[in-house]
Amino acid sequence: MNTVLITGSSRGIGRETALVFAQNGWNVAVHGFRHPEQLEALKQELLSLGCDCLSFTGDISDLSFVEKMVESTVSHFGSLDCLVNNAGISRVGLFTDTSEHDWREMMDTNVLSLFASCRSALPYMIRRKSGTILNVSSVWGFAGASCEVLYSAAKGAVNTFTKALAKEVAPSNITVNAVAFGMIDTDMNAGFTEEEKESIRREIPADRIAEPREAAEMIYHICTAPRYLTGEVITFSGGWG
Repeated sequence: MNTVLITGSSRGIGRETALVFAQNGWNVAVHGFRHPEQLEALKQELLSLGCDCLSFTGDISDLSFVEKMVESTVSHFGSLDCLVNNAGISRVGLFTDTSEHDWREMMDTNVLSLFASCRSALPYMIRRKSGTILNVSSVWGFAGASCEVLYSAAKGAVNTFTKALAKEVAPSNITVNAVAFGMIDTDMNAGFTEEEKESIRREIPADRIAEPREAAEMIYHICTAPRYLTGEVITFSGGWG
């Protein structure tokens, strides 16, 4: 049975992704940080679906924690076939109002986390000459967004990280892709008022905001695609952005 590790999976896209993988017969390791009670509830739901499941709570930018998490996952399940890097934060506000702390937190959670998880997982994948990595990005990683300069910069880094790493590990039969999401109805976007959401909806050619389940199904689709698909940042936005 294949095994997936999903970071940032206590809520939203990560939670739904864990359920999609479990419903398709995978072993699932889930990770969270600030919402341990929701992570535990997810673990119990996954176990009820009949899959084997581990859960980890900790800072995804802490390299020693991530290394132990990956090691424990491989030790328990015997392999790590897929890594989904979903953990991330956003911040909306004027760039002139941001601080150095804001910048470091944004880069640590969205980019250093990729360094930590990929560096920990790749030795196992390279040894087996098999593996899939999927990084969650945003349309703002391409276009940039006013009042989301830090987030846009972080997701731009995710995109180039994805393309570069894919080229490096392709000879080992490891795929690395990213999905750049548009507006998804998650807690991360809960700070927008209903009026603001309605304004965004009118800008989306598909005329609606996507559900987390749709995003999760897209992640699963990419992770199980033919292995010739690698080094791509695939947009999933309803035509927006």
